[in-house]
Order: sequence, then structure tokens, then C-alpha cells
Amino acid sequence: MLLIDHIKEFCKVEFEEVNLNFNEIEIQVSKENIMPMIVFLKDDPNCLFDQLTDLTAIDYLKKNNRFLLVYQLLSVSTNNRIRLVSYLSEDDTVLSLSKIFPSSIWAEREIWDMFGIFVDDHPDLRRILTDYGFQGHPLRKDFPLTGNVEVNYDSDVRRVVYKPVSLVQDFREFDFSSPWGATLEEKSIKKQKS
Repeated sequence: MLLIDHIKEFCKVEFEEVNLNFNEIEIQVSKENIMPMIVFLKDDPNCLFDQLTDLTAIDYLKKNNRFLLVYQLLSVSTNNRIRLVSYLSEDDTVLSLSKIFPSSIWAEREIWDMFGIFVDDHPDLRRILTDYGFQGHPLRKDFPLTGNVEVNYDSDVRRVVYKPVSLVQDFREFDFSSPWGATLEEKSIKKQKS
């Protein structure tokens, strides 16, 4: 029996879809069923997905459930991979997998820091890639491109200081004409007129 058929037949956890994408099984579940599905995939003797290899998110700004949470699992004994996905709204939270996969601690901190997805029951939920005083979540599609503050080390005060972003150059219109005469386009226009 194929693994995808086994999951469809024996998994008691309710799922929305099971597909085969790029020769890997992808299961879509609601946020409430993430934990039970992962426990099934880890403990079932025909699955044995004993390693969480990645956990990330994707921001689809215009959707009601704007975040797609993506869990990548590996079965070391069978060398199979599986992807578990779940859509979340901006206010949704998810349960931490740290008691099942301790390796999830850093990845969960990253989705909190970068996307602002809150992880319940996390042992140490704090920023991991940005500074502790950082405002916002940089991988959200609505995060400002220039940011709000600059961070620099000030050797006079011997600490990191925050300063408002100041663009030192106004936006300009550039003249791309060749300094050695007319551009190729201008030469072809003159040629056509004569």
C-alpha cells in the first residue's frame, strides 16, 4: 500500500486535502489539527516521520487567511519526506511542537520574529534574527521597505543606538544618454528621418 493511501485510510485526524506535489505528499489541515496530524505522522509505524527538517511561513497579504504555515518532515528510516500546510489568519496562534521536536524551538522563534505568528506554549518565544527592540515583522508583505529606524554602533557612547531613517539622497530622474554622443536609439531615429 502506498503511503498516501495509508494516510487517507488510517489517519483519524481530519484533513482538508492530501496531494502529491513534486513526488512529495502534501497534507493541508486546519490549525487545530496540526498537532494531532504531526503526532500521527511521527508515531504511526508505516509513517515514522521522526525529524522536523523545516518550519516556515508564506505571507499572502490579500487573502483572509494570509499566512501559510509549512512544516517539512523526514522519515530517516524510510527516506520519505512529507509537507504539512495550514492557513492562518493574522490573529491566529499555533501550538509549539517543542515537546515533540525540540528542533522546532528556533524555527518557531523565527516565524514569530519574521512574520508575527504567535506560538502558544513555546518555552522561549523571543526575537531571534532582529534586535529585541525591533518594531514590526520584516517578512510580512506590508512591512515598509525602508524600515523605521537605523541601527548603528556609536563608539563615543559605546553602545548600539537607534536613529530615524533619513534618506540622504532625493529620488532623481537619470539621464541615460551617452556622454560620447547620441545613443544607439537616437542614431537610428536620425537615420530614419534622413
